[in-house]
Amino acid sequence: MDIRIGILNSPRELAFESSDSAADITAAITAAMEKGTPVVSLTDSKGKQYLVPTAAIGYVEIGSDATRRVGFVG
Repeated sequence: MDIRIGILNSPRELAFESSDSAADITAAITAAMEKGTPVVSLTDSKGKQYLVPTAAIGYVEIGSDATRRVGFVG
């Protein structure tokens, strides 16, 4: 699952791949923002942990679960 998070007042976005489902990521971010939690913790597919301040989240883009094809399409 490809994830991109836009950070307010920052020209770059946070982009990583996660093994979590789209529903899990959406639930984690939504719960953190509704409860007023200062940071939301997300983990990528390699085990790295990202702590994102909820007040600085501009947008969240969650990609599809489709696997990438390698080679020629015939």
